Amino acid sequence: MGKLRLVSLTVVIGVVLDQLSKLYIDSHFKLYEAVTVLENFFHITYIRNRGAAFGILSDSPLRLPFFIFVTLIAIVGILWYLRQMQAGQKLSQLALGLILSGAIGNLIDRVRFGEVVDFIDVHWYSHHWPAFNVADSAICIGVGLLLFDSWRTERLIRQTREETSDSQG
Repeated sequence: MGKLRLVSLTVVIGVVLDQLSKLYIDSHFKLYEAVTVLENFFHITYIRNRGAAFGILSDSPLRLPFFIFVTLIAIVGILWYLRQMQAGQKLSQLALGLILSGAIGNLIDRVRFGEVVDFIDVHWYSHHWPAFNVADSAICIGVGLLLFDSWRTERLIRQTREETSDSQG
């Protein structure tokens, strides 16, 4: 039950932060309104994204059922992967909890609005990265942590093998 506690807590906190931030933006900003946080670097800009990352498939008539289906498949895959994990794999559990919270947060938007609320606008002068939200951030951080944990685990396995072969030879 230990691994479920960390994942559940991460998912609840992630989804609540994501939805509260989007609720705040939706109720306090007009669509496309921007507020400068750091000049020429960071704005809060309210946009709606009908597509995926970078607006991919935003004009497709099948976009909504496609994104909902893919998200549900991803959620099932994450839950399956969590069941396979050992209780001590805390970093991977945290990572999957973040990815799951981001998937659920954006799924809620797609079901409610048919699009996702984005508002974090990072740029260097006129060169903008596509706007994103807390759910997107959770997914990216989760993927980064998962990759780091995989690398760390592989490195430990390799070291153990080398130490074992050194002690035998």
